[in-house]
Order: sequence, then C-alpha cells, then structure tokens
Amino acid sequence: MGSKQIAQETFDEAVQENITEFEMDPEEAVREAVQQFESQGVDLSNIVKAVRQPASENGQKQKHAILLTLDSLGRAVADADLAEMAEQLVVFTDQCKEQLAFRYLAGQNGAYSVIFSACQLASGDRDLMLKAFHTLSAVLDGQPDLLDSAGQDLLLQTLREYGDDAEMTLAGIRCIRHACLKHEQNRQDFVKGGVLPLLTGAIIQHGDSADVVRTASSALRIMTFDDDIRVPFGHAHDHAKMIVLENDGLRVLIEAAKAFTDNSSVLSELCATLSRLSVRNEFCQEIVDLGGLNFMVALLADCIDHPDVVKQVLSAIRAVAGNDDVKDAIVDAGATDLIVLAISHHLANPQICEQGCAALCMLALRKPENCSVIMEGGGALAALQAMKAHPREVAVQKQACMLIRNLVSRSRDFSQPILEMGAENLITEARATHKDCDDVAKAALRDLGCKVELRELWTGQRGSLAQ
Repeated sequence: MGSKQIAQETFDEAVQENITEFEMDPEEAVREAVQQFESQGVDLSNIVKAVRQPASENGQKQKHAILLTLDSLGRAVADADLAEMAEQLVVFTDQCKEQLAFRYLAGQNGAYSVIFSACQLASGDRDLMLKAFHTLSAVLDGQPDLLDSAGQDLLLQTLREYGDDAEMTLAGIRCIRHACLKHEQNRQDFVKGGVLPLLTGAIIQHGDSADVVRTASSALRIMTFDDDIRVPFGHAHDHAKMIVLENDGLRVLIEAAKAFTDNSSVLSELCATLSRLSVRNEFCQEIVDLGGLNFMVALLADCIDHPDVVKQVLSAIRAVAGNDDVKDAIVDAGATDLIVLAISHHLANPQICEQGCAALCMLALRKPENCSVIMEGGGALAALQAMKAHPREVAVQKQACMLIRNLVSRSRDFSQPILEMGAENLITEARATHKDCDDVAKAALRDLGCKVELRELWTGQRGSLAQ
C-alpha cells in the first residue's frame, strides 16, 4: 500500500478530466485515474472510486451518492421530519457499510454532527434511536476520532437507560467498540465514565443473547488493547486488572460460556478476551479454578476443523500457561495432544503453527515432566514440520526454535531424537534467513549440542566486536 495521500477532490478532478479531455466513459475514466495514482504510490483506500452524481438541486456542483444522502439526512434533521429522517438513516447506514472510503468522505463532510443531532432528535422514540445508533456505529467504524465527549456521554447514558433492552444495548456497545479500537483516549474516557460495569452487566443481563455476549466481550477485550500508535504508553494493563478485580470479569465471561456450548463463535470470542485478561499469575489460576480451562480444552477438541476458533483457543492456552501451576493443569487436561493435533491439522496456517508452538513452548518452560509429555505426543516433530512449511514466517520460526530449546535445556536426552528429525538444518536455516531469530536459534543449537558459529559484527569502535 502506498504512503502518499490525495484529497477526494483531486481524484474527482482527474476522473472528470479523463471524461472531458479524453472522452472516456465514466467506468474507464475511474479505472484510468486509479491506475494513474497507484502507479505513483498513492494510497487510495480512503478514496471513493466512482463518478460524482449530479446534485438534486440546480446550481450545485456534482457530488458522490453518499454526500447526496447526507444532505437529505441533514435537511430531515434540520426540519425535524422524523419520518424522512428514519428513511434517510437507513439509506445512509447501508451506504456507509459498503466501504471505508464512503464513511471517510462522509466523516470529512460533517456526518458526525448530523448523526449526533439525529440521535438527540430521536430521544424517547426507541425505534428511531435504534436506527440512529446503527448509523452512528457505521460511521465510527474505522473513524474513532469522530466521537467527541458529548457522544461518549450519550452512549454511556443510553446503556444505563436501556440496560434491559438487548437491541439498544447491542447498538450502543457496537458504537463504543468502534470508538475504542485504535483510540487510547476514547478507551480511557469510557473507562473513567464507567463503561466496564456496563459491559459486564450487559453480559449478565443478556446472557441468552449471542450477539450481546459476543460484542460486549469483544468491547472488553478492546479496552485492554495497546494499538494506538499515537500514544507511547496506554492503560491496557490497568484496564485488564479493573475488569478482573473490580468487575469480576473472569467469572462473568466463564459463566457466560456455559450458555453457548454449541456456539463456537461466541466461545471463541470469550476465549480471546480471557487471553487478554491473563495478565497476572493469580488471574491465570482463577481461570482454571472457575472452569475456564475445561471449556477451552473442550472447545479445541470440538472445533479442531475451525481455524479461527483454534487460533483463539491456542492463544488463550498460551496466555494462562504463564502460571507454572496452570502449566501442569493444562497438561493433565490432555491439552498437549490437542495442540499437536491442531498444528498438524492446520500445518498450512502460519498463525496456528505460531500459536501452537508458542503454547507448547510455555508448557515446556521450566517443566521437564511436561517436556516428556510433549515429546511423546509428537510436539517436537510438529514444530519442525511447521518450520519446514513456513520458512519465511519469522514468528513460526522463532516460536519453534524456542520450543526446541525449552524441550532440551533441562532434558538433554531429547537432543539426539530431535537432531535425528532434522532440527539442526532447519534451525540453522532460520538463523541465516531471519535476523530476529538469531538469538533464539543460537540458543537452541547450543542446547542441542551443536557447534555454533558466533557472528562478529564491527561496532565502529577500535578493539570492539559484538556477537
């Protein structure tokens, strides 16, 4: 993707020039403009790639369809025409959902203030509010900067007032979810405003609604993200602790799972959130004590053919295995064989290979007894097969190297069997191909008993060499 940016107006002018100067038809004019800008390294992801439509009123310049709808919605809001507003909200929402470029263009042309006014105008009319919130959610998707403090207050107030209404709750949480993704300040503002008990409360209140449980769990997880590149230090860890300690988050999520034993998408989402909350030793142990490990292992066994679910469960097992006592519980539950099976079954999937090797790596760390179980279950061979299948995936290579090292660091008897599987060549190749693998690959080769050549790099100072 290119790093250069252009304005929508610039693109539209290029298209119009193709039509008037070179007599191209509209579709050809757009294709030519796209090719022209992309060849120059321009990122067109936020650009509407279409010909502007004539405006409905004489004397106005041409506009894109999304802006014509926004104009109609704005007039309906200004005139307090609720019937027309309801109709235009639906049309505008559908257009926004088509692609980010439509939402972006609308956002740049005042869509948020119009929709916020629509939400206020709809107050007291439950069905109209629902439409307005669906529209707000659609516009905020990928554009969290649009939300202001008044919008935050409106969303929190709505969740409090409509806590018994599953549909309104879902609509409000979707808005919050979009507003907090990749936006640290919004996350902190919502947490200070009391969103965490509202989210856990929604899961309890609407525990029979798959959509509410899934979306509220996802929103809780996003509160623990550190994904805003504009902020050097976020509150991800603090938010995770607040969810667990102040809002009984682990129990809420694990109890919610019991109502959806046959719904893999909900269980996968709950697993992903539990993974993000496993930030302290005692939290990992509490997940096991509450029965969370049992449902993870059962989910892995039942959904072994579903790669998205498998990836989330492996990530969760990897997270809770940070606790040494939990490592033993995971092995005792028979999870090691399932993890090996997952890697072998999805050998073409680099994310599953990475997470599977990482989970086994955690289970093997400081645990010679677990290493024996992993070796007997074919864990080392599965890791080496993953390395062979994904030579260019640095994350897979790194996790596999770390697993091999953990298997032999306290159990030297495993070195020869692993070497006979072809480990030395694969690890040496990983070290040569990926700079990030150098340290872990070197450590794995050393602990396997192989001869390791130290790389010497000139640091620029006389008499100074670095390995």
